[in-house]
Amino acid sequence: MPRRRLASLWRPFLASRPPMAKEVVPNFPAIRRFPSCDRLPHIPRKPLDEDGLVHMDVLPRSSHRDGSIYECTHAWKKHYSVADRSETSLEAMSLTHPDRCVFLNGNCRRHPPNCMFQIFSLKLAKAPVDGGLVQLYGYIAVRDNLDPLLNYVVSAIRDDPIILEQGSSIKMAGPKRGIDLCGNILIEYDMKIKTDGQEKHDLQVIDGASLIRFKEMQNCQVITNRIGGDCGAIDITASGLEDAVEATIQILLSEVRTGFNLCLSCFPSELKQEIQIFDGAVREPCGLKSSVVAVVIGSFLSFKFKVDLDSSDSVERQCSFRANNHGVSTQNIKTDFALISAKVTWSALPQGH
Repeated sequence: MPRRRLASLWRPFLASRPPMAKEVVPNFPAIRRFPSCDRLPHIPRKPLDEDGLVHMDVLPRSSHRDGSIYECTHAWKKHYSVADRSETSLEAMSLTHPDRCVFLNGNCRRHPPNCMFQIFSLKLAKAPVDGGLVQLYGYIAVRDNLDPLLNYVVSAIRDDPIILEQGSSIKMAGPKRGIDLCGNILIEYDMKIKTDGQEKHDLQVIDGASLIRFKEMQNCQVITNRIGGDCGAIDITASGLEDAVEATIQILLSEVRTGFNLCLSCFPSELKQEIQIFDGAVREPCGLKSSVVAVVIGSFLSFKFKVDLDSSDSVERQCSFRANNHGVSTQNIKTDFALISAKVTWSALPQGH
């Protein structure tokens, strides 16, 4: 049969067939990357102080003391809603058990990891007293593009200050949730040293706000910068992380047989940088305050438990967890003095809030 005749016989059949549905390809969120070293913009090198550290720039008109930070005079104040003093409403673990996941090679593509900012430590680098303890109070908080409201890292009131000496680490109370670094972030601070007199005579350590610029960050590069003020300085050690997820750490101490001092820290395997979680006495069963850290997906978050007993030398125990987009990891550590239950809840940060 001629080819043209065969084609004409097929036309009615093809016309009667319903059109084939197009394959729907999910619109996955884009994963942002830090600029590579050869694409970093030329940034003039800032002068170092006597300790070899760079001072962070304090944004103009950002003082709490004179109230200038509350004036809507600059674009960054409007962008980060600085006049709104509310705490971020977003909670940690928001995507621990999400719906409509799409998996590829065992990883969820609908809720991917992303760029995150991790503060490892804060240190009172300079104080207006030579030796001895000081009473530090106030706050340090972060505002990001995920939610510009205050995400507190340090928060202490005057009636319950942080007691420490110059050169010591400042106990961090947060963050409440993971810090998004898919754009610039704002660090806002107002820290004072309590004096014996009235509050108006307290010493201002740092006051203002500073920007962390995305385009100046490099992946997994740990940096220590200094925030200087009228009566002291605070050092901040931090890093930006690509492909990171949020880890919420919860520690339960049960079956406590004797009192002991516990020092607990964690170490993201990509950086080997310590994050102190707890350092204090344990006398009875309790749950420690939860902590939130950023971890590169697929890497390990390791914990070190150091226990000092009154009657013997210190004892150390360790455990590790592999980071994931979602889910929960648990591990129990049985010792002669207590049962330590470690729980890590994984979550990607929500996108497009």
